[in-house]
Amino acid sequence: MYAIIVDFEIKPDRLAEFLPLMAENAAASMREEPGCQQFDVCQDPDTPHRIFLYEIYDDRAAFETHLASAHFRRFDAATREMVTAKTVRALNRL
Repeated sequence: MYAIIVDFEIKPDRLAEFLPLMAENAAASMREEPGCQQFDVCQDPDTPHRIFLYEIYDDRAAFETHLASAHFRRFDAATREMVTAKTVRALNRL
């Protein structure tokens, strides 16, 4: 299994716009990508503009398929100006 952890900081005034786009990206990943096993979107209750993703894929190739998907490319383009910081970590699950 291949785990992806993403930390986003979103412009606070764009958060209401970002969240539905993020939710749709996560739902599409689970619905359309057989290699995506889990896609959790979490929000920091004390800092609501910080969003944390926890994604599990069968392997790196399944994650690469996610990055190439039309729904991810739409999400990435639509939210690019909303994001002030983004950190992505890839881990192999033991």
